[in-house]
Amino acid sequence: MSMLKVEGLNVYYGSIHAIKGVSFEVNQGEIVTMIGANGAGKSTTMNTVAGLLKPKSGSITFEGHDVTTTPANKVVSLGLALCPEGRRVFQQMSVRENLEMGGYTRPAGEIAASLDQVFEQFPRLKERQRQISGTLSGGEQQMLAMGRALMSKPKLLMLDEPSMGLAPILVEQIFEIILKLNQTGTTILLVEQNAQMALSIANRAYVLEPATLSRKAAPTRSCTTTRCARRIWAEQGADNAPFPVWETEFLNFKSDFLSQLR
Repeated sequence: MSMLKVEGLNVYYGSIHAIKGVSFEVNQGEIVTMIGANGAGKSTTMNTVAGLLKPKSGSITFEGHDVTTTPANKVVSLGLALCPEGRRVFQQMSVRENLEMGGYTRPAGEIAASLDQVFEQFPRLKERQRQISGTLSGGEQQMLAMGRALMSKPKLLMLDEPSMGLAPILVEQIFEIILKLNQTGTTILLVEQNAQMALSIANRAYVLEPATLSRKAAPTRSCTTTRCARRIWAEQGADNAPFPVWETEFLNFKSDFLSQLR
C-alpha cells in the first residue's frame, strides 16, 4: 500500500486553476522526485499535501488516513513534514530556537534527544546553535530548514527546491544528506529544478505538466528513465531540457551517485 496517495487534485488561487487533476503516489522507503517547468504547480502541490492549501477537489491519503482537509499542524503530527522552498527559517531566532520550533508537536521530554540526532546529522548546526539564523550562509540555512523539519520525526519528508541558490559543492552535500536520510528510513518526496541531480538519486520521477502546456489527459506522468523525462519535457515545448545525455536506468542509482561524490 502507498504511504502517500494523491488522486485527482484540483487547487485554485481565486479564479486561477493552478493544479488540474494531479495524481501520484509515494511508497514507503522511496525517494520520489517531481520535476517540471516553472509554474507547473510543483510547490502548490507540496503545500497542498502539507495542509497549507485546501484543494477544490481530489483526495490526499497518508498511511491510509484521508488528510485532504486536515490542518497543517495535524498533518505534521501524523508524520508528514515539509521543508519549504526558500528555506523560510526564523531569521531573528537562533539556530537552536529554530530547531526547537520544529519539534512543537513532540512531547517536551523528547526534544533533547531529537536535537542530538539533528546535530549528529548536521554538525555545522551544532557549532552554530547559538548563532542568529539570519546570519547563516545559504547552505547552512538549508541544513537548518531540513533539520527543523526532521525535529518532528517525519515518516515522509517533503523537500521543496533544497538546492535553490546554492553553490555546486553545497548542492552535492545536500543531496548526499538526502540519500543518508533515506538510507536511515525516511521516505522522501523531492521537488527540484536541478533535474539531473534529482533523477540521479530518485527511485521514480513524476513530470508535472502545466495545464497551459499539456496536451495529455493526465497532468502527471511517472518516469523511470531519463529518456522518458526528456521526451515529456520536450513535449511541453521546453527548448533546453535540463537532463543529461546518458539514458541510465534507475538501477543501483544510490551506489552510482555516491561513487561520483567520493
